[in-house]
Amino acid sequence: MNHVLGLRCLICDAKYAPSEVDYVCPHHGDDGILDVVYDYTAIGRRTGPAEVARIGSGEGIWRYQALLPVRPESPVPPLAVGDTPLYRAPRLAAALNLREVRVKDDGREPSASFKDRASAMAVVKAREKGAEIIATASTGNAAAALACLCASVEQPNVILVPASAPQAKIAQLLVYGSTVLLVDCTYDDAFDLCLQACREFGWYNRNTAYNPYMTEGKKTVVYEICQQLADGETGRWGTPDAVLVPVGDGCIIGGVHKGFKDLLALGWIERVPRIIGVQSAGSDYMWQAWSKGEDVLTKPPIAAQTVADSISAGLPRDRLKALAAVRETGGAYVRVSDQEILGAIPVLARGVGVFAEPAAAAAYAGLVRAVSDGVVTADDRVVVLATGNGLKDIGSAMRSVGGPHHVAPELADVKRVLNI
Repeated sequence: MNHVLGLRCLICDAKYAPSEVDYVCPHHGDDGILDVVYDYTAIGRRTGPAEVARIGSGEGIWRYQALLPVRPESPVPPLAVGDTPLYRAPRLAAALNLREVRVKDDGREPSASFKDRASAMAVVKAREKGAEIIATASTGNAAAALACLCASVEQPNVILVPASAPQAKIAQLLVYGSTVLLVDCTYDDAFDLCLQACREFGWYNRNTAYNPYMTEGKKTVVYEICQQLADGETGRWGTPDAVLVPVGDGCIIGGVHKGFKDLLALGWIERVPRIIGVQSAGSDYMWQAWSKGEDVLTKPPIAAQTVADSISAGLPRDRLKALAAVRETGGAYVRVSDQEILGAIPVLARGVGVFAEPAAAAAYAGLVRAVSDGVVTADDRVVVLATGNGLKDIGSAMRSVGGPHHVAPELADVKRVLNI
């Protein structure tokens, strides 16, 4: 990994070789979030957009391996992670009077969640360290992603998940063969318990934000977006004007920011778009901090409760990166109600054919709010990041649309119901 210069603490700027620390800066305890630092000159000598374009689409996120912190010889999981579609959504654009709207459907990942990008990275990094067990705390999607990727390579894993997680997500964990610990607590409590267990038992910790390499897996979505927006004549990668990202722990939006920064540093794109973070009003820690100019290192946790369980976090663990993503790109945070989130589920499904779970639908609800607030304007080309499939939470999907019609087995009753 001669293209990786090291790890940098986001608080004190201390720098470490990858072999010196596993997860966080020792000067700041669990808050010492690290960022992977690259030698972009070395990367640029090895690869470029044309070289990446020649790699088969079946490689998924690993077509970008030259930009990732993994050893060239490291085996990668066999599942097809990445290469998700970026759909044009002209009807959604027309409804909001926008120049262009596209939806990146990461509900098409192997476990039906964006989190597969990070979990694929976790499996590779854990195996580079020779770890026997990988563990994570999750509200469901990160857990299912880890369970899925581990199953593909027979990697033992332990999952700590709040007992309130949707049954569909818990079912995934059990079917994949994970050791599942349902914890009677919040996600934040499960996160802390996972930290303790990993230290005690020597497990490899996949926890979002705490493990700096999770950002590096998640940033691959940006590489795909920019490649998918490439100019057909010149081949130069493109960028939208704004990207809408659902935010809970903050690792996804931090990864999106990192991906754009990588490509700008390499000269593969000309600018970084505005990044707009979307939070539920019931879990709006980042919105509060951004709108009030608060210090996220001293701001206490909030009580988080939302129908969008995947973005429910009382204390976002990647809050430093999450705040920087918006501030450094001239973006914004918007917040939406649970009612707006549920209402966005059928709009996305009927407007572009993407069936989204609540957290993923929140990104579109956030776009509607951003347009209303003037954060996104008519000339903007927008990408909405849909992070998880609606089958993850059927209960919420049914709440968003109501039940079907019941009829007797008679044509007359069909006519009655359809008012024919």
